[in-house]
Amino acid sequence: MSGTHFGSSHAPLPPEAHRGSPRRDGWLRRLPAGPKFAAMLVLVFGTAVLPVTWIWWHMTVAVLLLTAMVAGPVAPGPLLRRLLCFSPFVAGAAVAAAWHRGAGPGWEAVALRGGLSLSTVLVFAAVTPFAALPGVLRRAGVPQLLVTTLALMHRYLCVLDDERQRMQRARASRTLRRPQGFAWAMPAEVVGRLFVRASERAERIYLAMCARGWR
Repeated sequence: MSGTHFGSSHAPLPPEAHRGSPRRDGWLRRLPAGPKFAAMLVLVFGTAVLPVTWIWWHMTVAVLLLTAMVAGPVAPGPLLRRLLCFSPFVAGAAVAAAWHRGAGPGWEAVALRGGLSLSTVLVFAAVTPFAALPGVLRRAGVPQLLVTTLALMHRYLCVLDDERQRMQRARASRTLRRPQGFAWAMPAEVVGRLFVRASERAERIYLAMCARGWR
């Protein structure tokens, strides 16, 4: 067993599959990841280099993204939340462009290009199983160490989420009244304990993988 096994068909199910939630697979999800990855690169590269005055290109990208969301299918709620999480980076770039007015493209161009490119990447991630990405990245020439790191990070995120659920259940069993607001959600001590417990469990998983021949 080695790092090249990541991305094969025997990868574990995503977290939502273990919670009993139904999953709808559209025809776009069943397509190979390679062509979708190439299409994403073309759309992002074209959006980044083509002039903003080529409004037909940006409208075509927007229509393709909406079509991909319908064919995925992609729920708009989670996609919008992810877009809001990453939007400060686009907003920061737009503010920087507005600050250096005249030295480059306007803030409107930066915001339009950044928003479309970010939406393209998020829609691609939503319609492509993560288990298929390591193989595509490896064929695209991405260093093997980086591909293995991404695959391990994705798997250990499930470990972190499992430890979070355990701590939530332990808190609920020891709390007589329901916490209000963020009284229990954000203390640094709880976050620190979560990462310590997740790190210890990840270390045990890593030792078990090494004992079974992973390298």
